[in-house]
Amino acid sequence: MKTDNPPMPMGYSALPAGTIANVVTCLEMRQRPEAAKPSAAPDMTLQRWIDVDLDQYRNLFRRVGEDWMWVSRLIMPDDELRSTLADPGIELFAAMKDGAPVGILELDFREPGECELVFFGLVPEAIGQGAGRWLMSQALDKAWAKPITRLWLHTCHFDHPGAITFYRRSGFEPYGTFVEVTEDPRLTGKMRIDAAQHVPLIRPVAPVL
Repeated sequence: MKTDNPPMPMGYSALPAGTIANVVTCLEMRQRPEAAKPSAAPDMTLQRWIDVDLDQYRNLFRRVGEDWMWVSRLIMPDDELRSTLADPGIELFAAMKDGAPVGILELDFREPGECELVFFGLVPEAIGQGAGRWLMSQALDKAWAKPITRLWLHTCHFDHPGAITFYRRSGFEPYGTFVEVTEDPRLTGKMRIDAAQHVPLIRPVAPVL
């Protein structure tokens, strides 16, 4: 992950009203891990999505990530999102069960020799059934089938509390930490007001006239 912003100062830093701060951890692996491949998740398949309808994509993105504060693709302009998903360096997959999408896997090969695991997750009702291990196996197979020397991802403290442990068990190792400050999407209407209840919602205080 790259940034042109300077390092944050030591100590506490106040946030602008209506914003949230997110501690981001970047992890990477430099070679395909040698691990036993888990058995396939029950009645689950991986389907490549090409020329996907933006509403369909955002619906799955929201179902998977809204309670973990996934917001980037919800606020991205349609033209930019359509162009990103159509890029030949992007591979988008949906985990399917009973004919319905229940998980998302998005890989970015646009940087030569690298792959970013951009989005990876399951809808709440699919968690806890071994599907996460199955989906990660699919991700590793898809990524390392290409001539890459590095696979990386970033997660954050808004994510599932077991996320970093899961990624480390899968063969990733942390290498960097960042702080991201964004508008709180629950206050801008991009996310339902009761989403991500583990993240405090602090409303801006109206000025006293």
